[in-house]
Amino acid sequence: MKNRIIFTLLLSFMLINTMTSCSSMPEKAQPVSQFDVNRYLGTWYEIARFDYHFEKDLDNAIAQYSLNADGSVNVVNSGYNFKKNTWVSANGTAKFRGDKDIAALKVSFFKPFYAGYNVIALEDYKYALIAGKNLDYLWILSREKTIPENVKQNFITRAREIGYDTSKLIWVKQDKKSPFDK
Repeated sequence: MKNRIIFTLLLSFMLINTMTSCSSMPEKAQPVSQFDVNRYLGTWYEIARFDYHFEKDLDNAIAQYSLNADGSVNVVNSGYNFKKNTWVSANGTAKFRGDKDIAALKVSFFKPFYAGYNVIALEDYKYALIAGKNLDYLWILSREKTIPENVKQNFITRAREIGYDTSKLIWVKQDKKSPFDK
């Protein structure tokens, strides 16, 4: 009985922490306004990221977004695990945290747990800078397997202004055709 109470309290704490933390982003970050989710849909190549356990040893990472009937966004993240020589993918759902013209979302790959997904810079829906809930999560995405140097430097500067240590960025190889790329 005592173990069940402790387990319930721990689970409750984790749920509350996850639910409240997904609605935040780094203090100096602001999500893009006048965001058009329909223009954001499609395939994005991961150009750079911080090192996370769920993307450990992945190159050729892509994110694919499509609209669900309920207005949420279907998310398929995939990549090539170069240590295991295999392609992997994960399916998730993203939902707007507020107004649909503000690029502040929450994404879940393991319901009911959500994490922040904030588009904080966007260049003509071709290049995007994504912030997570805190300074431990950062991505640079592109519609192509490369990114122009000036856009890259602008995103790095913006990330530094927010407080990110951009020396921690991992530059992702994009040298294979993904079987998940449509």
